[in-house]
Amino acid sequence: MKKSRVLSRIVIGLTLLFLFAPIAVLIAYSFNSGKSTVVFQDFSFRWYQNLFEDKAALAALRNSVVLAVVSTLISTVMGTFAAYGISRMRSRFFRSTVMSVTNIPMMNPDIITGISLMLMFVFVGTMLGLAESLSFYTMLIAHINFSLPYIILSVLPKFNQMDKAMPEAALDLGCTPMQSFFKVELPEIMPGVLTGGLMAFTMSLDDFVISYFTKGSGFQTLPLYIYSMTKKTVTPKMYALATIIFFVILTLLLISNLTDQDDGKNHKAKNN
Repeated sequence: MKKSRVLSRIVIGLTLLFLFAPIAVLIAYSFNSGKSTVVFQDFSFRWYQNLFEDKAALAALRNSVVLAVVSTLISTVMGTFAAYGISRMRSRFFRSTVMSVTNIPMMNPDIITGISLMLMFVFVGTMLGLAESLSFYTMLIAHINFSLPYIILSVLPKFNQMDKAMPEAALDLGCTPMQSFFKVELPEIMPGVLTGGLMAFTMSLDDFVISYFTKGSGFQTLPLYIYSMTKKTVTPKMYALATIIFFVILTLLLISNLTDQDDGKNHKAKNN
């Protein structure tokens, strides 16, 4: 037993090392005063300063954040109400069919999703006689498209775990269906909504393939900007940018985990 525990700990340690060693190197060299990725010269905030002086990088970051926030808000609202509708379906066959269709964007390769969306946008733009078929709005629709399944899969289990008598009791006490949803059901499913929203935000912020095929000529996100830099040279200020994004995402994930833990404690307290 002791040997198996030691072996399991070694495997876990090696796995964590394999996963996080590249990130640790990236963070370390973001504070390097020189351009070398092999020799660490002196500790410096030089590349962070250069990053905040790069208007093109900051514009791409702003575009990515705006796109991620807007797509997350829309997909979270749509996904929450979609999960609400799915949870109310009485036919198991119809429910499983809808869930299978919902999971297709998750299983579909990104390149196929990107190409298919691009063809659809170009077709619709040609039919409407638009000068440019691709723009910020086509990227927004694309990001909502691949975010929706993750929202639904995060919110639907919360609807299934919720006591079905609660909304019925609210209706009996005089609430309208809309009031019952916002005052009774929404607080119960909020951890799932937050988790799905964080997943949608991180995926939108990180997406490259689908954004590449659906982008307009006047809108560039951060992954697209970094890709354009790889054709020339990637300066260490990109390490600084990646470090900032990593810690922001890490903070959001910690908040999500703490929210889930609090929800689990509250759920156990109610059951007791």
